[in-house]
Amino acid sequence: MPINPLFFRKTLVAGTGLFLCVFLIVHLSANCILLLPEDIARGMYNSYSTTLRENPLIKIVAYLLYLSIILHVVYALLITIRNRKAKPQKYVMNHANENSTWSSRNMGVLGTLILIFIVIHLVNFWARIKLGFGDAVGLDIQGNKDVYEVTYSLFQNIYYVIFYTIISVPLAFHLYHGFKSGFKTLGFYHKKGLKILAKFSLGYALIMGIGFGIIPFIVYFK
Repeated sequence: MPINPLFFRKTLVAGTGLFLCVFLIVHLSANCILLLPEDIARGMYNSYSTTLRENPLIKIVAYLLYLSIILHVVYALLITIRNRKAKPQKYVMNHANENSTWSSRNMGVLGTLILIFIVIHLVNFWARIKLGFGDAVGLDIQGNKDVYEVTYSLFQNIYYVIFYTIISVPLAFHLYHGFKSGFKTLGFYHKKGLKILAKFSLGYALIMGIGFGIIPFIVYFK
């Protein structure tokens, strides 16, 4: 029996999206190290970053992460294009507010904003630390690349701080809808479970949005 292309695409978007949700938890936990006193945070953050770059197992996870981002973006775009082609004309009476949430109707816009952020984020960190673009990254007293200094310096620029904080808003909305819809796409339809999932999705989205949004400001004023 042939696989339905739309079902395959939605399943792939859901699976990669939930994988990225797990990654964000790990990423935010690491960012919380930045809130510690500098003499403690620098060594911990740089050691953590070194482990991510050099541990073979984590390298494999990192490649899966890059692949997940690409697949999530590409197939979400394909689904969006298909949906628009299927509805070339707007309905005369469209009670969108009654049938869906604002975030579900604007996932494409939210996703585009987040993609722009990811590109800028990769240029500021991954390209500089991993590929050596831009100013050379120094070493700390333990001989690790001083990623803490790169991060701290970036968050001393108020424009970057504001940008990172503003982008956390569409991130939260995207995660709120994406997290619960991802489970539904994969077949989770328990009546009471869906109500719990909706609350959990809201809590998760708020924690991620507030966490990623407020840390740059805290670092800026340290």
